[in-house]
Amino acid sequence: MRYIGLDDLLRRSLAEDIGPGDITTQSCVPATAIAQGHFVAKEAGVICGMDVMCRVFALLDPAIVVTLLAADGDKAAAGDIIAEIQGPARGVLQGERLALNLLQHLSGIATETARAVAEVAGTSAKICDTRKTTPGLRVLEKYAVQVGGGRNHRFGLFDGAMIKDNHIVAAGGIAKAVEAVRQHAPHTIQIEVETTNLAQVEEALTAGADIIMLDNMDCTQMAAAVKLIAGRAKTEASGNMGTRVLRDVAETGVDFISIGALTHTVRALDISVRLY
Repeated sequence: MRYIGLDDLLRRSLAEDIGPGDITTQSCVPATAIAQGHFVAKEAGVICGMDVMCRVFALLDPAIVVTLLAADGDKAAAGDIIAEIQGPARGVLQGERLALNLLQHLSGIATETARAVAEVAGTSAKICDTRKTTPGLRVLEKYAVQVGGGRNHRFGLFDGAMIKDNHIVAAGGIAKAVEAVRQHAPHTIQIEVETTNLAQVEEALTAGADIIMLDNMDCTQMAAAVKLIAGRAKTEASGNMGTRVLRDVAETGVDFISIGALTHTVRALDISVRLY
């Protein structure tokens, strides 16, 4: 992946971890020691973050060589060796934790996204992420969603207009909020409105919303909303989707299912480094 701010992020993360020096490694590992080992997937999942992992070690010591045996998007089985590493032992040991933290986290996101995508396969619904990401890691986390077969929702507040419940209250209603956004936002920006009942769906339709979010509705309500909208706007199911039966949600006919849990509560994929 290409991420212009990656090196800065990794340098700050290394400095956070190593600080003025790695007490353990500097005490018991000779400066001339060479280590070799491999990265092992300890459970099945979708691998993501290999280039990021390599960059961690490159920044620590260019003499460290990482040989990739898997690529982002590959499905690993438990026990698969996904990369080999060789080089100055101090650098390998100092970078191990950060490399694993990122590789495990991104692989966890890709794995969970792939599971969600598989659950709705054969329907028209597309799995999306949200802005519920780890501060500073949004680019990486949204990349992992793509690797898992999902789609990215807006990246930030600047590339999409989403009128949520608090905007509606502050603006004085859905119609006023949509009109105000349409007057100020570029014509290339679509307007999405969050709704929680059919009356709000009707109001959003009348106001000319491009996308209507069906927030925390049950499947019966969502199916009724999709029927009411009848293709006049795109539909997005949202609200605790990480705990819902996604197949049931998809079969209501919604266009998108946005899942904050893909990034904000995902479990890391179990991967380890073993030296030999």
